[in-house]
Amino acid sequence: CGGTLIFQTLDDKSECVGIYVDGKLHFDDIPTNLTKTWKYTGSIIDPNVEYASLLCSGLSLEEACSADMLDDFKRLQRRFVAYLNSFRIGRINLHEHCFFDLVPNDFLLQFCEAKNQITKHVFENFEKPVNYDHLDKLAKLLYKIKYQDLEVNNKDCKTLFYNSYAREKIKKLLNGKRYIDYNLFGTVTGRLTTAPGSFPILTMMKEMRKLIKPKNDWFISLDYNGAEVRTFLALCGDSQPQEDIHDWNMKNVFGNRTLTREEVKTTFFAWLYNPDSNDIKSREYDKNKALDRWYADGSVTTPFGRKLMVGEKKALNYLVQSTTADLVLEKAVQIDELLIGKKSFISHIVHDEIVLDVTDDERDYIVDIKKVFSENRLGNYLVNLKAGKNYLELEDLKL
Repeated sequence: CGGTLIFQTLDDKSECVGIYVDGKLHFDDIPTNLTKTWKYTGSIIDPNVEYASLLCSGLSLEEACSADMLDDFKRLQRRFVAYLNSFRIGRINLHEHCFFDLVPNDFLLQFCEAKNQITKHVFENFEKPVNYDHLDKLAKLLYKIKYQDLEVNNKDCKTLFYNSYAREKIKKLLNGKRYIDYNLFGTVTGRLTTAPGSFPILTMMKEMRKLIKPKNDWFISLDYNGAEVRTFLALCGDSQPQEDIHDWNMKNVFGNRTLTREEVKTTFFAWLYNPDSNDIKSREYDKNKALDRWYADGSVTTPFGRKLMVGEKKALNYLVQSTTADLVLEKAVQIDELLIGKKSFISHIVHDEIVLDVTDDERDYIVDIKKVFSENRLGNYLVNLKAGKNYLELEDLKL
């Protein structure tokens, strides 16, 4: 690795500062010339540090391990899991305690050296992905979200307690973890998933969203009007209608058919993701035009540089969904940068929606945030903006 200095942090929390490097543990005089490690943690402040977990697309340590040291690492991993299980049984919250204070130093030395060897192996055998910088910024944002607990309570939620099944679901949410641990590599397309045991923001019943309240004064929700439809247009090289996309389709694609907006929407998506459907014939929407530009030799290459191996029948689905997800996540990173130094912050991300937790005295920034969100690398998308006092009851906000 030439002049690189590989290291590992001893805990992933920003307030738990400890470093392993060159066979030693450091808790005070931290070396400053560190260059490569396994994964980002909050105590790393140098923006030039590189992360092996991003190079190998989120493989676990065991999956990324070289064959010659796999057995030794598995033994260390079993010991690591045993410590975690003992903390769980003893009800020790690792969100509140530093891992290195709870385990013997000899284990830390062995485990961190193994992580150093795996990190070295990855940097020697994996190419840096084209979208590395995007992944790097996103990993740091998702880390930040992980360490800010949601406000979850049953105030003004009596209507949710309508049967024993609902009551059990509510009880589980109220007594469970309050943080969201997103998995950046949970899907091949780049759409986020959440780690087991963390707050199930992506999979919870919609009506249960009423339990989630802002820590400040308001939730502000931003998403694109017809996000995947607009992405498909952009991938075909066509311009964006600056009106509701489904109303536009009703007039320009479906003509004088007597269909409701919802029927237009359902019919369009049924055609878009069914490669055998010929229900829509339109100059604006040409599947072959998109695939000719972005699909070749059994793989999709998105505008973000993601290369997805996929058969032709699912290629358009992968292309549109992956590109849309990355557009939204790239905007989330930019919005987070706008909010540095402010009390308002990104609360959570749900598929194509970014939800902000905003104070009354900072609501004037929403106009600028909406503008930043609308102007993405594929064009100017129409934005849906909503506001509310809980995550379920969000009403349209005209700005």
